[in-house]
Amino acid sequence: MRTPTITLSIILAAVFMATGVQKLLGERKTRERMDHLGVSAGLTRVIGALELAAVVGLLVGLYWAPAGLAAAVGLVPLMIGAAVYHVRARDPFAVTVMPPSLFKSCTAKDATTVDLAFTRVSSKIPAAL
Repeated sequence: MRTPTITLSIILAAVFMATGVQKLLGERKTRERMDHLGVSAGLTRVIGALELAAVVGLLVGLYWAPAGLAAAVGLVPLMIGAAVYHVRARDPFAVTVMPPSLFKSCTAKDATTVDLAFTRVSSKIPAAL
């Protein structure tokens, strides 16, 4: 497995582990931030659970690439939704661009995982084909 895939997987897993646990536990500061965005407590817990599922997928993806790819692809709509909520709340630009920057990390992980999977498959195709 290539270094960028491993590095991005670990960084994304660490970030989403921290935020997912905070959302599931309903920590006061997290609840205040989500209230500011107009996100209900129930939706906050669902988002936290999805983030933790993505953490599992990213870490399993270090051993089985399709799981990592599925996790990264699943994080993309979450990050797009986060950006939309921040724009609707009229948050400052620096706060609003954080979810899209994580989105770029997810897509970079997708790209490296797809490239790695393609390299594995193409190396098994006979040269005569």
